[in-house]
Amino acid sequence: MHMVKRLEIIASSREMHKILEPLDEAKLHYSIIRDVIGKSSWGEVSDDSDFASTTLSNIYILSFCTEQQVQPVLERIRPVLNKFGGVCYLSDATEIQSLK
Repeated sequence: MHMVKRLEIIASSREMHKILEPLDEAKLHYSIIRDVIGKSSWGEVSDDSDFASTTLSNIYILSFCTEQQVQPVLERIRPVLNKFGGVCYLSDATEIQSLK
């Protein structure tokens, strides 16, 4: 087991490539969940629209990184979220590796 940082990002699917670029450059693995719905301080996103699965939908990106990787990645993601909207959460996590 070892400590890692858990990075969770919810943003517009239109900006996905701008968010994934720094993750790819840092060689991070990530998972993407499309068509995320929910409610936040800036409003509600539902799946009632005819535009589901389009550029109006939100994505959820989950990634894990080391303490050293997190700051450069956040410095690149923060301006995208500030300009286009979205949220990013950073927390501590423990990676449990499988025995081989």
